[in-house]
Amino acid sequence: MKIGDKYEVHCYKHNGKINQASDEAIVVDITDEYIVCINNKVKITERDGRSYRTREPAILFFYKNCWFNIIAQMKSFGLFYYCNIGSPFLIDENVIKYIDYDLDLRVFPNGGYRILDNNEYKYHKKIMKYPPQIDYIVKRELNKLIEMKKNNAGPFDKSIIAYYNKFITFEKK
Repeated sequence: MKIGDKYEVHCYKHNGKINQASDEAIVVDITDEYIVCINNKVKITERDGRSYRTREPAILFFYKNCWFNIIAQMKSFGLFYYCNIGSPFLIDENVIKYIDYDLDLRVFPNGGYRILDNNEYKYHKKIMKYPPQIDYIVKRELNKLIEMKKNNAGPFDKSIIAYYNKFITFEKK
């Protein structure tokens, strides 16, 4: 993996079934803790076959040891974040893969946030038989993510917008 490489992103469920796939993410940074990718108007395909294109650029943070990933959405009316609770990523050929554990954190431009999909998490926990260790990790990582947001740490520091400038360079090539 190197800066400028293009990857697809595949999101799976605990049962091994693919949940969602996006067709492109360009690597703009690689650290010991995470990789940063950017995409713009990418095709997203849902598990039922429906597909659509995103409307705005997004900065994606995939962590090597944290059970979440963070998507900073650069909308015309502000910076929104969509944070997925999920396994650390792995690379399989040209695909970034992770397992989604349902709970999400939505962060709004005014700093407010909301935890999403709690009922979906409870349902999937029961039918997919998440082990107690997964339940513990999911709750711990959601709390860690909320603390990062409260402290404007990591991707929640607005200076991440600088990654967009790197993306513009790749888009022109």
